[in-house]
Amino acid sequence: MTPIRILLVDDHPVVRSGIRAMLADQPGFELVGEAATGEEGVEAARRLKPAVVLMDLRLGAGIHGSEATRRITAAPDAPRVLVLTTFDTDSDILAAVEAGATGYLLKDAPPDRLFAAIRSAAAGDSALAPSVASRLLGRMRTPAAALTPRELDVLGLVAEGLSNRQISRRLFLSETTIKTHLVHIYAKLGVDSRTAAVAAATRRGLIRPPD
Repeated sequence: MTPIRILLVDDHPVVRSGIRAMLADQPGFELVGEAATGEEGVEAARRLKPAVVLMDLRLGAGIHGSEATRRITAAPDAPRVLVLTTFDTDSDILAAVEAGATGYLLKDAPPDRLFAAIRSAAAGDSALAPSVASRLLGRMRTPAAALTPRELDVLGLVAEGLSNRQISRRLFLSETTIKTHLVHIYAKLGVDSRTAAVAAATRRGLIRPPD
């Protein structure tokens, strides 16, 4: 049986070493390359033609893992991208899924689940961590109360401390549009201020805690 060709994209050498060791002991897998940045991952995917890319999201300097995923999956005969990260906020999940990720797994998953997810991804099937699947189902069941991807973008920048004017420039939207998004965010979260919105969204796992 032809082994599944895998490319690993992660900026932590220790993590790459651990995953490399796990894959080496598992028949049917071939680790054909590693990359430490999103840009390197995109180039390696183009050059090495893997079947599956294991993609971290936070990759230090350079492009985010979701942007690397978007560039990889946009190519002809693109490999499947399986996100392997420590983050399971709505903003991370939606960005990765919208970018074209086939699966989304957390790094604390047992090895057997990772191996099964790689095989599922190679076969073109989705592979989601239980907590991720639960979040997506929750958004489908209560769409009116769920923040939209754009609202999550705005709220994430609010959490970084940006003003409405700075957010409008970052997202190429008018300040009026940003204010409208904030009104909708406040209503959905049941809050009345930027600070309360960030606190509520962080508590619910919608965005990452501010650094």
